[in-house]
Amino acid sequence: MAKHGGDIYTEGLFKCRDLLDFSSNINPLGVPDTFTKNMEEAMDAILRYPDLHYRRAKSSIVEYLHNKVDMENILLGNGAAEIIQLVISNFSKILIVVPSFVEYEDCALKSGSKIEYSYLDENMDLDYEDIKRKMVECQALVLGNPNNPNGALIEKDRFYEILDICEEKGITAIIDEAFIEFAGDKALSFVEDIDKYNCLFIIRALTKFFALPGIRAGYGISKDRGLIEELKNKQIPWNINCFADMALCEVLKDEKYIKNSLQWIEGCRKEITPLLKDIDFIEKVYKTSGNFVLCKLKNLKGKELYEYCLKKNLLIRVCDNYKGLDEYHVRFAIKDSYRNSILINTLKTIEKELGSI
Repeated sequence: MAKHGGDIYTEGLFKCRDLLDFSSNINPLGVPDTFTKNMEEAMDAILRYPDLHYRRAKSSIVEYLHNKVDMENILLGNGAAEIIQLVISNFSKILIVVPSFVEYEDCALKSGSKIEYSYLDENMDLDYEDIKRKMVECQALVLGNPNNPNGALIEKDRFYEILDICEEKGITAIIDEAFIEFAGDKALSFVEDIDKYNCLFIIRALTKFFALPGIRAGYGISKDRGLIEELKNKQIPWNINCFADMALCEVLKDEKYIKNSLQWIEGCRKEITPLLKDIDFIEKVYKTSGNFVLCKLKNLKGKELYEYCLKKNLLIRVCDNYKGLDEYHVRFAIKDSYRNSILINTLKTIEKELGSI
């Protein structure tokens, strides 16, 4: 079973099968036109080293974030994965809110960092009091906004108290906002608060919303320039290639793509949730602000559903390797209406097959 979603190679390409991938949470609108139209620029740039300081790319990020940050507040990475690895490895003891992206724990284990855990409650909401109790013994706090795998947002009004404590105690609050664009409202992001809190470290990427996982372009932002410089000094030079550099310069300005993506996710998220609730073997559908839906199954294990779906050329994400979830949890990506209907019809077919056994 895959550690991450999006492994179309093992069961798909390597076996010459055409699979519909609901395990990977990528914008179904595909690559923005602003990327493909500027491929020639990137091809020309292959002949020279990228700008060592990536000034155009950082300037584009500043503009995209409505000048909430300065260029000196930005750390570019080879995808969000590099940023996550760098910042987590910088601390000897961290508090991770779980269930969450498995890379947080993996990066901490690789670097020898000690880990404390705060578990979401049964509704997959943050336990704010538990976080406050546990984080004072740690150097950093790590969580997602929206969180992966459940898609819940941080309640900002309640979280400010935690940030105040972090500021007072010198604890770094690492917030992974890889999916924040799907939530729709810019005010839900903690970028709005970056100037108020030195303790904030926010992670973003082009991977999910801009459908560019193969480009590997991510960035971290923080008012703490000392931390930014410390992490930058651990990077290899030219860690961002010319295609990622070009993507950062162009796609963040693609207002048409952004508008269309927000219209799509709002409509399809509302459409698919009640349909999933109508499937007999799905016990619970968790509220999401992301482009994916976490579900709890009944009388059917996630790996069993995975095999049923695979036989029908669908990939889904089994979530039993998320700390705090069990073998009955699965996650479905939200696609366009046509592909979502294939998922729902497949689940209904499986529902009938199970009923006849």
